[in-house]
Amino acid sequence: MRGTSPCASCKLLRRRCAKGCIFAPYFPPDDPQKFAIVHKVFGASNVSKMLQELPIHQRADAVSSLVYEANARVRDPVYGCVGAISYLENQVSQLQMQLAVAQAEILCIQMQQEAATPTPLDQDDKSLILSSSNFNINSPHPQYLINFAASSTNLTQDPLKRESL
Repeated sequence: MRGTSPCASCKLLRRRCAKGCIFAPYFPPDDPQKFAIVHKVFGASNVSKMLQELPIHQRADAVSSLVYEANARVRDPVYGCVGAISYLENQVSQLQMQLAVAQAEILCIQMQQEAATPTPLDQDDKSLILSSSNFNINSPHPQYLINFAASSTNLTQDPLKRESL
């Protein structure tokens, strides 16, 4: 018996709270609703048997789980806490999918930005272009434009068929 008042279970069951009451450490007299809901869902006898089969160091966690499950069963009598877990798993799955879509969009935007920004030529690239035989700065029709015009006439009119230049 805890203090002068019986534990919540003994009070609800209207019995005398013995010194070794298995419920007393886990269902204090100041929280009668905690035991009432567990008793309603599981029954005092079943809860007593469960607690007696467990080692003392695991009983507090078991009572916490029983209270959680009992509250979930009152809210959802069919699925209980499994319904809540299932709902949360679905929500996590949807959020992961949204995250993957957002990451793909970010990657596409980054790739578009990289393709749009010209890469600066270093000195070796500039000298290679200037030393090329196709580039004559004094010519009224540079050779590279003539080569481009000649190669573009080889293209077919079919938009689905592409040929390499």
